[in-house]
Parts: sequence; structure tokens; C-alpha cells
Amino acid sequence: MSGTTVVLMWEARAVCGRGPELLEWARARSAELAREPLRRELLRAPQDRVLVVTWWEGAYGDELPELPEPAVELIARPVHRWRFESVGAVESLG
Repeated sequence: MSGTTVVLMWEARAVCGRGPELLEWARARSAELAREPLRRELLRAPQDRVLVVTWWEGAYGDELPELPEPAVELIARPVHRWRFESVGAVESLG
């Protein structure tokens, strides 16, 4: 391995009122990835938005497991996806 950490971000907006359902869908799909990430975090925000962030060891262009698209009737718009390469972490002192 290269020692590089790649972070995948997956964000979707549920149809109004279906945020809890989308969150549970994302939780289940993130637990079924082809392999286990170094770290996984699920977040929610107003307007029924759900964010899944996963951290992987590997190079930026590596093939990595990603969450699929939810059923079209569950989401208000297409899923947004971003890929980042970690350049270091800063720990809080206080």
C-alpha cells in the first residue's frame, strides 16, 4: 500500500419527510460494502440530507467500494459524490 488515505463522500437528499428512511438505507448499504473501510461516519442535516464519509487506505485513483444510488422514489435529486486525498489530520488541543 502507498500509505495514502482516500476519503469518499456520498451525499443524498431524500424526498421530503423520508430522511429517516434514507439514513437507514445508507446505514445498511454502508455496512454491506465489499470490504471494510478504515473508518465510516454517517451524518444528517436539514432538508432530509444524508452524508456518508468513508476512509480507505490506498491511492487516489484506486478502485474503492462505493454506496450505490438509492431508489429514485427515495431521493429528491441525484446523489453527489466526492473523492479526496488526506494531507494530514490536526488534533484539537483543548
